[in-house]
Amino acid sequence: MSNELGHEEDMDHSCCAHEGSHRKSHHSDKVKSNLITRLNRIEGQIRGIKGLIEKDTYCDDVIHQISATQSALNSVAKILLEGHMKSCVVERIQEGDYEVLDEVLVTIQKLMRK
Repeated sequence: MSNELGHEEDMDHSCCAHEGSHRKSHHSDKVKSNLITRLNRIEGQIRGIKGLIEKDTYCDDVIHQISATQSALNSVAKILLEGHMKSCVVERIQEGDYEVLDEVLVTIQKLMRK
């Protein structure tokens, strides 16, 4: 399935599940691999920023790298939010659990503060 973010993903129809009192996500192997690849790249960007600071790189150049890293993290969040809304949120609403709407609104507000 192709999504609005321009990549194809196998969206599990149960990305989040309750196990006892704990909620867990259950992403397909393809989605999980995509997220881990992105996070590994971000981890490298963070190490690169640290190196720039250690080398006394011009501040504006460091800020540009920080901005690129923040954008990459936002992309990870968008992928997770899309999967969450298309599966977890829909399932919980279908089960009559409308509290999930408040939960997702709080999450969106937190993402928009950044």
